[in-house]
Amino acid sequence: MKVRAGLTVMVIALATGCGVLGDNGSEGKNMSDMTMQQAAERADSILTETMTAIKPQVKWVHGISTDLTCSVSRRVSVTTIISPERRGSFFGVVERYWKKKGFTHRVSSNGSKNPSTHFLTTDQFQIQLLFGYQGQAHFQVTTPCVKKSAVAPPQPVSGVPEYDGSEPPLPSETSDFWSANTPISSASPSS
Repeated sequence: MKVRAGLTVMVIALATGCGVLGDNGSEGKNMSDMTMQQAAERADSILTETMTAIKPQVKWVHGISTDLTCSVSRRVSVTTIISPERRGSFFGVVERYWKKKGFTHRVSSNGSKNPSTHFLTTDQFQIQLLFGYQGQAHFQVTTPCVKKSAVAPPQPVSGVPEYDGSEPPLPSETSDFWSANTPISSASPSS
């Protein structure tokens, strides 16, 4: 239940931004011909590329997908246990990758209970990493407002359980690196 409540709050917070992010005029130009399905596919691509960039690799599943009036939110939940001592390193790996991709950092919350970081892609997709219930890492991408269309579930990804629309499982996979209860001395794990 706490996972759902957290996801609902994330959806409301991000949904209110639909159409607002294009204040520089780029949203209308870049998104004028994109459908919700195409935007969902772009969001899935952002998530898959992000998960692939995390080294050492973590196990993950697709989270609940939400279709709003003119935008889509796609989610990924990490099923690898990431210890509190390694969360800072996890944030560092993800944030460095997003910055390398040219994404703009918007805001971070460093609270010990639900730390998060929020970025904006060059094509106005909102992306975030949030640690929620039982320390589970969740990623979410919310698309800009685009042309209304039907939206299919995420496509299967090799090595990732197929999305079935249900709530993602809690973290249960262990990692010698990410699950360790000791902080690391460097900001980046070796590949």
